[in-house]
Amino acid sequence: MRVIVLALAFALGGPLAALAEMSAEEFDAYTRGHTFYYGAEGAEPYGAEEYLPDRRVRWSFLDGECQEGHWYADGPLICFVYETRPEPQCWRFERQGGRLVARFEGDTAVSELYELRKSREPLMCLGPKIGV
Repeated sequence: MRVIVLALAFALGGPLAALAEMSAEEFDAYTRGHTFYYGAEGAEPYGAEEYLPDRRVRWSFLDGECQEGHWYADGPLICFVYETRPEPQCWRFERQGGRLVARFEGDTAVSELYELRKSREPLMCLGPKIGV
């Protein structure tokens, strides 16, 4: 009986968990050409990211200011580097219930983001700040 329980635990926990995690190729195919609006800890929008060709991205906290960056694969992680934040921010991505879920690798206040909606419309970014 114990062998059957262990076999079921392995069969259901290991492979299914591994299948849910997206590879870099799956992530690119699902995101490229779209703008994703993400929520965190509830239904409130947290930010949005536009996924461009050649693994380029544009992020905004929905305040009209955007950060240009790019992403790359590091093993099972998808890591992002932005023009104003050169240290990589790495996440594990998976699909749950037809939506993207991102789990941050590291210590941060926001450790999980989830797709609220996706669009083919570009991210709304204000022009550069000019002045004294």
